[in-house]
Amino acid sequence: MTPPFDEEARQRVRASFMRQNAMTLIQASLERIEAGRTEIHLPHWHGVEQQHGFVHGGVVGMIADSAAGYAAMTVVPASASVLTVEYKMNLVAPADGAHLVARGAVVRPGRTLIVTRAEVFAVKDGKESLCALMQQTIMVMHGKEEK
Repeated sequence: MTPPFDEEARQRVRASFMRQNAMTLIQASLERIEAGRTEIHLPHWHGVEQQHGFVHGGVVGMIADSAAGYAAMTVVPASASVLTVEYKMNLVAPADGAHLVARGAVVRPGRTLIVTRAEVFAVKDGKESLCALMQQTIMVMHGKEEK
């Protein structure tokens, strides 16, 4: 059974995101938190580029992993935390835009494992272009708080 999603759950997810130093390092922000869904934005800046000037695939993976992981966190009890155990990502186009948007969603919630997905879009001149698709498995860690 999925616990109710309320403002307390939203604040728990936001607080966790703020503790994630990797997201601060790449200047990512958590822009949307809903039951079973989150959205992370990343500005395109020189520190996240690869040699062709696109956002590096590893950085695309970081925001996809976090968006889907935080979507999973919205459906677990307050006494639990989540941890990625695997993901598969397809980079379908260069991450070439003024900023990226990663949208994470829960596909199937479960007591022990949660299946999620993320889509990452490059936004250029106000138009979104899909650049990555990811499917992920999240482990629910009951009774284990974050550091």
